Amino acid sequence: MSDARTPAQIEADIRSRRDQLAVTLDEIGVRLHPSTIVGDAKARFASAVDHTAGRAYVAVNRTVSDVKAQFVSDEGAPRVERIVPVALVAVGLVGLLALSARKRRA
Repeated sequence: MSDARTPAQIEADIRSRRDQLAVTLDEIGVRLHPSTIVGDAKARFASAVDHTAGRAYVAVNRTVSDVKAQFVSDEGAPRVERIVPVALVAVGLVGLLALSARKRRA
């Protein structure tokens, strides 16, 4: 049993492989082109920024919700027993800052 191919079959195989090689070389050329490399880097950077911004948004949203839960009941009513002490501390801090600024000017 001989696996003899005709010259026409061999030439067809050579043409087919040459075409495949040309396509492969074109793909490599596109992938290695500077504009493609820059575009890919920009896309990866934008994706990373979007991912980071999304994670930051989720973290901030969770923190705001946690803080809000400390000052507002589940029914939506303000928790005066928690708001008043925090407000007093804030007013005290603002007063101390104002006195400190006044002393520096004088």
